[in-house]
Amino acid sequence: MSKMADKAAQAEAHPNRWDKSHGTYLVGQAAVDGADAQAIACEEFWGPGRLRLLVDDQLREKFDRQRYRYAQAIQGGELIDVQREAARMTLAWKTLDKAARAAGHWRRPAEVWETTLSDGTVVAIVQTLVDAKAVRTEGRQVALYSLEEIARLIEGYPGVVKAKQLWPGARVEPVRKSIADPLDAIDKATGLDSPLEGGGDPLPF
Repeated sequence: MSKMADKAAQAEAHPNRWDKSHGTYLVGQAAVDGADAQAIACEEFWGPGRLRLLVDDQLREKFDRQRYRYAQAIQGGELIDVQREAARMTLAWKTLDKAARAAGHWRRPAEVWETTLSDGTVVAIVQTLVDAKAVRTEGRQVALYSLEEIARLIEGYPGVVKAKQLWPGARVEPVRKSIADPLDAIDKATGLDSPLEGGGDPLPF
C-alpha cells in the first residue's frame, strides 16, 4: 500500500481522530507535550529506561498498561481520549518517581567522558545536558556534546555509520527526548478548523 493510500485508509478508519484539524491538533498536542515533558524530566533525572525498573512488578505493570493506552489514544483516539490518557500518563510518571524515592533509590550519577582534539580543545561528552554541571571548564576550552546531539551528528553523516561495524540484533524503539513546537506541523496561513494534511498518520512516539 502506498503512503498516500495508507493515510487515506487510516483517516477512514478513524474519522474523529484528535488531529483531524489544526484546532484539535493543537489542543491534543498541548496535552501530549505535557505528558512527554514529564517523561523527559524523569528520564533525565533517573537515566533512560531506569525508573520503571526501580519499582515493584505490580506498579511496573500498571505503568506499562498506561503507556499502551496512551499510545493507542495518540494513534487513533479522539481528542477527549488523548487528553485523558495524557493526564494519566503524567500522573503515572510522577507515581513512579515518588515510589522510587520512597524505596530509597537515587538518581544516576552524572558521568563525563573527555577526549582532546588536535588543536587542544577538550571534547566533553555527557548523557544529557542536565549533566553539564559536572563538566570542569576552569582554564580549558571545552566543547560539550550530549548523547542526543551525537546521535544527530551521526545521522547527518551516514558514511560514518557504514564505515563502522554494526552488530546484528533487534532495533531499540526510539525515545522522544525533546518537545517540538506544534506550530511547525501546520500551515499557519489556514484557519484552525482546516483539515490537517496527513492527520491520519500516527505520531512518532
